[in-house]
Amino acid sequence: MNRTIYAATAIILSLLALPLPAQAALRVLATTPEWAALTRELGGDKVDVYAATSAFQDVHRVDAKPSLVARARNADLVVAAGAELEIGWLPILLRESGNARIQPGNPGYFEADANLRLLEVPSAVDRSMGDVHPQGNPHAHLDARNVAIVATALATRLAVVDPANAAYYQARGTDFQSRWKLAVTRWEAQAAPLRGVPIVVIHRDQAYLCHWLGLVEVAAIEPKPGVPPSSSYLAELVTKLNAAPPKMILRNAYNDSKAVDWLAERIHVPVVLLPYSVGGTPAASDLFKLFDDTINRLTGATK
Repeated sequence: MNRTIYAATAIILSLLALPLPAQAALRVLATTPEWAALTRELGGDKVDVYAATSAFQDVHRVDAKPSLVARARNADLVVAAGAELEIGWLPILLRESGNARIQPGNPGYFEADANLRLLEVPSAVDRSMGDVHPQGNPHAHLDARNVAIVATALATRLAVVDPANAAYYQARGTDFQSRWKLAVTRWEAQAAPLRGVPIVVIHRDQAYLCHWLGLVEVAAIEPKPGVPPSSSYLAELVTKLNAAPPKMILRNAYNDSKAVDWLAERIHVPVVLLPYSVGGTPAASDLFKLFDDTINRLTGATK
């Protein structure tokens, strides 16, 4: 009997001596790679982040697949771009998830663009205008100053959703802001020669990059946002741009190159491929390298 008691006591004591299981990481579903990357910067090992899209996808057009619904069902926090960028699929995920934590208005739902002053806010919207967003242009992440603003708000939200680690998120947020401020200063100095340089874009997703760096958009390959160009419209562009040639045509990683290459060949202007988001090129492997690579590619095209 005594041996049995001693053995049982020894087992109990050994179990008590084992380390307690680590607290589960906060499960985050981010709609885009750039905001997923920012969440990882701020959350470190306290967050488990899944990006619903890649830099090779047009975020306007994403399928609400069952696998994404499952991710939303288990998420503690959704980090979206907002301003209706994901209007075609995110509401479906939220509804089908049945997850009250991540519904709009609750702490588990965060929109980056809600913290920013957006460009190109229309006074009125109708279908004839193409893919125009009523709240303004949602592609705000390519102005690096906007990233800093969103980072402050997101670090605060992480602390609200996961108060046990609030001090950790605050510390990482402070560290990120310090490193980001230095990087922005460096990027702006490096990009100084780009100010006033005329460029052609495809979609309105380069508006914030142009606004930040002083690039001058002289034409867009889409006649209206989200509307593919017709052959007659492209012919008009050739006439216009041969008369006043741009320095380069910008193409994002997710863009189809057919119309871009056709135009570039006829106006004899280089196409500059940009990552647009984290992962869009091999060099753009994190949020800092996204901007490193973007500015390196732009300045390289001016030489």
